Amino acid sequence: MLADQFGRTIDYLRISVTDRCDLRCLYCLPKGFKGFQVPEHWLSFAEITRVAAAFARLGTRRLRLTGGEPLLRRHLPELVADLAALPGIEDLSLSTNATQLAPQADALRQAGLKRLNVSLDSLRPDCLAEITGSPCLDQVLDGLRAARAAGFQRIKINMMPMAGLNDRDVGDMVAFCMDQGFVLRLIEAMPMGSTGRQTRGADLQAILKELQGRFALEPQALDLGGGPARYWSTPDRSFTLGLITPLSQHFCATCNRVRLAVDGTLYLCLGQEQSFPLGPLLRDGCSDQELEIAIRRAVDLKPEKHDFCEAPGKIVRFMSATGG
Repeated sequence: MLADQFGRTIDYLRISVTDRCDLRCLYCLPKGFKGFQVPEHWLSFAEITRVAAAFARLGTRRLRLTGGEPLLRRHLPELVADLAALPGIEDLSLSTNATQLAPQADALRQAGLKRLNVSLDSLRPDCLAEITGSPCLDQVLDGLRAARAAGFQRIKINMMPMAGLNDRDVGDMVAFCMDQGFVLRLIEAMPMGSTGRQTRGADLQAILKELQGRFALEPQALDLGGGPARYWSTPDRSFTLGLITPLSQHFCATCNRVRLAVDGTLYLCLGQEQSFPLGPLLRDGCSDQELEIAIRRAVDLKPEKHDFCEAPGKIVRFMSATGG
């Protein structure tokens, strides 16, 4: 198995297929941002598959496609099919804002995609438009309907409650997820880039306490994709709530993931600068053995923990540049 110098097993690779997005969420990308990677620097599908195969040979079992918005990458079901066919890969998922999901949901499912995480921060059209910079609620809901029709199960809705903006919408989102059979996950804002540092996240512990009182939520030891969320469920297990709290209750000691950016840079931690450039190796024609050695060398650079609390201004890159 692939392990870092602190004994953590690395069995989860997140793969950014583009750093571009069709939305400009307040906590992610500033309006007018144009500093994206040029397509000539993107890894090809063959190069992405080669890196994923090397990770799989080293024991990685989970892959997640991210962006930016991954559904902006043309012919994505072709990559999904290639990754789904890799020996050793047990879980292949995708994070999306769902604006482009409706016409692609069935093809993605047929290609072998197993799970979906959908970002949705409000069910109020005006509020969502303020957060994303686009009147996109109908597109997102169409995408969710198409995903259910295609056969995706236990779809996760990712919501970032922000004080004074959408924190009052959590109750409506809970009701929506209960009705639709979705898992709701509330995410704590991280100080990545200028946008992340300007985001004032709501108190998730206070929200959890209020929801526990309303719905008798009970803690659950669930593994719903190998990520860092802690879960609670209603007594009849009809609704599940997850909390992802990288700041107030960080999970660095059990971090099992690294991120491959669209240009082939391997990022070892969201809240640190350590990275390793795999792109040049691939384009210089490295062997499989050389690629695996490079991956092991990169994982040895993974830091013990992030510095979001101690040095919130440290990470200037935006989330879209790292891979969600």
